[in-house]
This record gives sequence, structure tokens and C-alpha cells, in this order.
Amino acid sequence: GGAVPAPCAGLGGGAATNGAAQAALASMAAPLSRFDGAPLATSLGEVGGVAVAAIDGSRHMYQQDGLQVAIWGRPVLDGSADDVACRLASLWLSRGVAACASLSGPFALAILDAFSGSALLAVDRAGMHPLSYASNAQGLFFASSLDALLAHPSVRGALDPQALYHYLYFHMVPGPATAYLGQQRLLPGEYLHVRGGKQCKGSYWQLAFREPAASRASFAANKQEFLRLLRLAVEGSLGADGADTGAFLSGGTDSSTLAAIMGQVTGRPARTYSIGFDVPGYDEMAYARLAASHAGSIHHERYVTPGDVLAAIPAMAAIFDQPFGNASAIPAFYCAQMAREDGVTRLLGGDGGDELFGGNERYAHQALLSQYERVPVILRQAIIEPLLFRVRTGKPWRLGDKARRYIEQASLPLPARLDSYNLLLRHGHRAVLEAGFIDTIDPGMAPGCMNGAYWERQGQGLSQINELLALDMRFTLADNDLFKVRKACELAGVEAAFPFLHDAMVAFATGLAPRDKLDGMRLRPFFKRALADILPPAIVRKKKHGFGLPFGLWLHSHAPLREFAFDNLTQLRGRGIVRPAFIDDLQGRLLAEHPAYHGTMVWLLLMLEQWLSQHPGALGALAGGFAACATETPGVLDPTA
Repeated sequence: GGAVPAPCAGLGGGAATNGAAQAALASMAAPLSRFDGAPLATSLGEVGGVAVAAIDGSRHMYQQDGLQVAIWGRPVLDGSADDVACRLASLWLSRGVAACASLSGPFALAILDAFSGSALLAVDRAGMHPLSYASNAQGLFFASSLDALLAHPSVRGALDPQALYHYLYFHMVPGPATAYLGQQRLLPGEYLHVRGGKQCKGSYWQLAFREPAASRASFAANKQEFLRLLRLAVEGSLGADGADTGAFLSGGTDSSTLAAIMGQVTGRPARTYSIGFDVPGYDEMAYARLAASHAGSIHHERYVTPGDVLAAIPAMAAIFDQPFGNASAIPAFYCAQMAREDGVTRLLGGDGGDELFGGNERYAHQALLSQYERVPVILRQAIIEPLLFRVRTGKPWRLGDKARRYIEQASLPLPARLDSYNLLLRHGHRAVLEAGFIDTIDPGMAPGCMNGAYWERQGQGLSQINELLALDMRFTLADNDLFKVRKACELAGVEAAFPFLHDAMVAFATGLAPRDKLDGMRLRPFFKRALADILPPAIVRKKKHGFGLPFGLWLHSHAPLREFAFDNLTQLRGRGIVRPAFIDDLQGRLLAEHPAYHGTMVWLLLMLEQWLSQHPGALGALAGGFAACATETPGVLDPTA
């Protein structure tokens, strides 16, 4: 049957005999096809070995004269997808690291060159395919999965307490760090070049907005080009004939667009798959049905229950190679499973549309907050703020409360104010975490990740909307949504593809004027206007929702799910990470006060405990508790230290 790409590669040279190297490579490769049974190809050369586990069409290998090239994914090289590994080998010999820039589409690659004694690792521009690495005296080791990396006997797996803090802060571990000390992950568009024991990491491509020289073309010309690129992107994502390809359909603008374009491109109805929840305020099935009907697709749907969530949690925790707390991975998995049972081997996802064309509600909210900066300082400080923030007596003033909250948020700089609703900040890390654990981490590093990425672009003179889009392309998309969809699909045995992240589409979006992405408070105005003839009006007007899981509400109504969650929180008490008093407060008072909001924290802690219990290596690293010692900096790459 079909399987999802899940490759690995491990490189180690020197004293190991061929038999030992082969055994080490086999042990690294085993975790890669654990869930989907993807076929494996290996290559063992003079300086190291490479293995790729992936379905046909996304596994590319070349080996000749001491040169090994391994690619996982479906890249295009100089406009052609044919014989990619062989042609890349030739480019590597003539252009070196610059060869990466000739690749487009989804990929992770490794080149081992015995002649020059060098190695190259790289990932695609959007970070659709991950690649992590570690190095020590025994050599350089790399894999698309940390589980595969840890399977090599020379790679040590010590959990990084800072990464666990970042998980509780971001609900994932942002790159380039990983859950383990000494193991790093390549960011979108990055490469690692190793030669003579020296490592050089750089970007062969960076997201660049063309401001102020944004497209001055007419709306009609931009619309024509956009629709042309959209069809090309969908065609390129379909596979040989598209017969075994379906699409996620949430009823939002992006997935509805893909369903419609799939039908146009193939000349037959698209196969679409939707998930619903029988909970008021969470169910989007009506919009999915409307989109399916409008596009004429062959539509399939499933309602996910609390029992389904309970059944999927252990496998979901096992497939992620580091803690991951986005609960919508569960419905994404059931959607992919439904498609797989229907004979689909590839699913198109609308991910990237929001981050390219301005679809997230927070973009409008941040624009509203930024309006306050335009009020004259004298008016703010002498009249507005003294009036609103003086001590009030008597009856509540709801309008005043709203205005105060607005000013409190608006007074924070970006990107700090994006964290206004952050769960860990709301509670305070000292209330949530054990003192011994806090001694091993630096709480300032979490907002520092965002600040560093945000301030990198401050000299570029970008509009606020493009600054936020750039931030989301990394933290929301590469570190979260793509990771979620790819892993959910892998668990179901389906390949994921993302047409909106087609390189030409990204280039088009970066050239649009800022007002085409956010016009006042209107989200993605160009996108919606350009697709007005293709999408139903109700979908163009609707607010973004997605496959959000009503976990907090189900904790109240479904006793088995609640018992399972609370049992896991009991287990977590003994880990030396979260204060037992906070867990008591969470399970009692907080959950009763606001089930949906605080249910997210229960989910985060439940999935952390599940992840630890599903990863024995990580559990071993925790056995001694967290000693009060300084966290290794991201630059340290020696896991044997």
C-alpha cells in the first residue's frame, strides 16, 4: 500500500567496520517506517551511509565514485522532476552549496562526498520536510526524525529542559532547537555544510517581501496570474494522474479553493474529506458541505467523538519525535485515516494560505492595536490613560474595562503583545513549574525566540502585516501546522502535499502590496476578491475556524477521557517538572471556571506525559531529575560532552 515519506540518513566514518556501519544504519532506519511501512533504500559508501524510507516518487538515490546523494520528497530541479539525484550530483560538483538554490518543492537532502571529504544537508524553502543533526568525535549524524537519530549508538539523547519549557510556552519546540541537547534542526531554506571537521550553516534562500516595490499590476492582471499559478501548484501536487489524491476540506477559504481547483484541473470531481464535532460552536461541517456541493466534489465526512480522541492519543504521542501540543492533530489524523480507507494515498492541505495572503484574525487585531500609537502622546498620557486607569468605585463600567484591556495590549511592543493570551504567562511560570526545574532553564529564551526572528527584519522597512506573515511562516507554519499535518498523515499512511507553498505561489504572494493582504481590518482582500467566482459567498465571508478540538468541554462530559487525562497528570507529578499544587488547581477550580481555555493546559500536560512514556530514551534522561545546572546553548553540538 501507499506510505508516507519518512526518511533518514546517518553519516559516520572512521573506525567502524562495514558490518557495524550497516547495522547502525539499519537501526536508524527502523523508526522511519514504523508507522507506515514505507519501503527503504540504503547506500553505504567510503565516508558514511544514507537510508531513505519513502514511497516511490519521493525517494531519490545516487551513488558513484565516492559521491552519495539522497533526497526525500518531490523536488523539481531546474524545472524538471526527472532524475533529480543524478542531476543534483552533477550540480554539486560544479557549484557546491549553491546547488541547493536550483531545487524547488518539498525535500530534505544529504550529499556525502568522499573525494572532498565533505557533507551537505539541506531542507526546502518552507520547511515541509524536516532534517535534524548531531555531531561528535565519531562523526556527523542526521535524520528526518529525532527517534532515528537517537537510534544510532554514537548519539546520546539527553532531554533539554529548555525545550520542555518552550513546549509549554509555544505548544511545540521551535527550531533550530530540538527536545534533546546537542541535536539541532535545519530551519526552512537552510543548509549545513561540513568539511574537515568544520561546520558552516547558512541560508540558500530567505523569504523576501518586495516592499515598497510591490506589484503595481492591475487587479485583473494579478488575478489572472494568481489563478494560473494556483492551477499549476495543484497540478504539481496531484501526482501522476491524481486518481489517488484527495483533499482535506474544513470549509475554510483555502481548503475550499483547493477542492474547486482540483475539479477544474483533473476534469473530474475532487475527493474531499471533512471532520466534524457534535458540539455547538465547534462544528464547521455545514460549510464543508457547502464547499463540496459548490465544487461538485465526492465528499466524505466523519464526526470525531471523545472516544476517538481517547483511542488516538497514545499513537499520536508516539509518532511525534518531540513533544507536540496542537490538539487538532487528532481530527487531522481521523480525516487522513478516512481518506486512506477510501483508497487515497495523498492529501492536499490548504496550509500556507493564511500565512501568505493574510488570513489569521490576529493580523486584524494587531492592526487595531497599532492604531493607538497614532493617538498623540499628550492625549494618551494626560487624558485617556488617567481617566481609564484611575481607581473606580461604584458600579462596573464594562466599556471602560474593555478600553483598559485594549490600552494594556496596545502599549506592549510587537512581538511581545502576540503573547497576551499565552497560558504559561497568564499563570506565571513560578506557579506552574517546580523550582528545581526552573533553575535549569531561562524563561526569557522563549520570548527571545520570537524577538530574534521579528527583529531580524526590522531594517527592511516592511509593513506590519508582512512582518507578522514572516513570523508566522516560521513559527505557525513550519514549526506547527506542517509538522502536525505531515505526522497525522504519516500515522494514517497517507502523503501530505501543500499547493499554496509551491515556490512560484510564495514568490507571487511576497510581491503583493500589503493592502492586498490586510485592508484596514479586512483580511486577505485580494485572495477573496480573486476567488469570488470560484467560492460560495458564505465561505468568502466566514471567519477562520479549522479543526479545533472541543477537548475542555469533553473533559466535563466524558468520564473515560477525563479519567485518562487526570491519570496522566498524576503520573506527571513525579517528573519534577510541574508543581503538584498547580495540577490540583487545574483539575479543580480552573477547569470548572473556563473549560475550553484551561482544557488546553490539561491537553499540553497530558500530551507531555504521554510523549515521555512513549519515548523510553527520553524517560531515561529524566530518571535523575533536573539538576540545577546551566542549559547548554543552542550552539553546542557535542552530545557526548
